[in-house]
Amino acid sequence: MSKTILFQGDSITDCGRDRENDMNVGTGYPLLVKAELGFEKPEQYDFINRGISGNRIVDVYARIKQDIINLKPDYMSILIGINDVWHEIARQNGVAPAKFEKIYDMLLEEIKEALPGIKLMILAPFVLKGSATCVAEEPDRWSRFDEGTKANAVIARKLAEKHGATFVELQSIFDELDAAHPGLWTGDGVHPTAAGHEVIKREWLKAFRTL
Repeated sequence: MSKTILFQGDSITDCGRDRENDMNVGTGYPLLVKAELGFEKPEQYDFINRGISGNRIVDVYARIKQDIINLKPDYMSILIGINDVWHEIARQNGVAPAKFEKIYDMLLEEIKEALPGIKLMILAPFVLKGSATCVAEEPDRWSRFDEGTKANAVIARKLAEKHGATFVELQSIFDELDAAHPGLWTGDGVHPTAAGHEVIKREWLKAFRTL
């Protein structure tokens, strides 16, 4: 019997997936994971993507029943946290770190209670100094992006440890790559290019193979 892998998160995970067809997981790292694992272990896994562009942690929590618990995944990875920062900067509708931690903690606790056998992977949010997203007329915009995203990454690590989830750190990986080859990994500091999605896929698979 095949095992179900659920990808959860925001636009980085969504990446143009077809809402009407679960076979279509978008064009990002979930597709790359599906391709590699599907080739290595045919018929052993089913892959579902429920990432939604623009989501913050409160949005994921609001759909916990429909888009997580009801799907009964054996494995779930979640990459969330950048919009909690970005939406505050752009729209004054973000989620402060204390609330981010509180809601994320509740999300994980309730998932584990409903699905005690689930194996969880928590991917840390990341941001690069892309021209479109982070460098703007506001002189402190980049520092706010950088500080807020790093704060949420620390929270993600803390909650992974608390809930026995596997943590996937991404910021330092992207920082090192961007230092060597600037601008190749995201188009705007947040949304990965094809090469950026390959980076996430590789780190995702490294973590998954330890489960």
